[in-house]
Amino acid sequence: MATAPAVQPKSTYVTKPKVYLVGRQIVVNEELQRFLNDEGMLFATDTEQAAEILAEIAGRACYMSFGKGRKSNQEYIENILSSKHGSVLEHAVWNLLITGVSRALTHELVRHRAGFGYSQLSQRYVDEAEARYVVPPLFQENAELRARFEETIDTLRKAYVGLAEAAAAYVQQKHPELAPRDRRKWARQAARAVLPNACETKIFVTGNSRAWRHFLELRGSPHADTEIRLLAVEIARLLKQESPNIFRDVEVYDDPDGMPAVRVEHSKV
Repeated sequence: MATAPAVQPKSTYVTKPKVYLVGRQIVVNEELQRFLNDEGMLFATDTEQAAEILAEIAGRACYMSFGKGRKSNQEYIENILSSKHGSVLEHAVWNLLITGVSRALTHELVRHRAGFGYSQLSQRYVDEAEARYVVPPLFQENAELRARFEETIDTLRKAYVGLAEAAAAYVQQKHPELAPRDRRKWARQAARAVLPNACETKIFVTGNSRAWRHFLELRGSPHADTEIRLLAVEIARLLKQESPNIFRDVEVYDDPDGMPAVRVEHSKV
């Protein structure tokens, strides 16, 4: 019988994000072929990436150009990018599960609204007594700054635990009729007020390729906040591997400031 892998203890402090690709699209070939048969058209493509196929189908549907013009998917997508016909890229979607990022980062991430959907860890329901904390990249460079950061975090963590316990006792006394789960929620939602922006969170993000490109262009820039910039670099590397044609013009490079960054050839598609 197979045994479960041993669970490794987690460090209190996190220094880099993790990005998991947990969802991608498929093409329903039978329905695509039924459409082509009904319209008396032929269509073939040289890519196996569903997102790239769907973007091409969407574009060709605008002009009913199936079987005409550009032959390769790469050529077709390149024309979309260069002509900034970005709406057809909204049909290509990926689902990412992101961990090891701070609440400060997700405050900026969720400002990207068009083309995105978010589901984030709840501090009202989840006990943050054993939460992890993201060390800002600047503090990772300097041992003295990191020590002061960790000292501050330890103080705040203890304050949270003490407030949560005191609040739970108060709510139980004031509202004995409440179920234990509801009492814990009341206590945690009040105690979380002292948790810092560095508190690690987990967020499920669904975005279409046009939205992801916009995110990478803005947040991968050297002018972006350092933590979200490093996240953008990780996402850029993942999506370039996932869809070489749609993200062909997205480049990860080493900036003179000593950190990786992202630049996009076809801006604002």
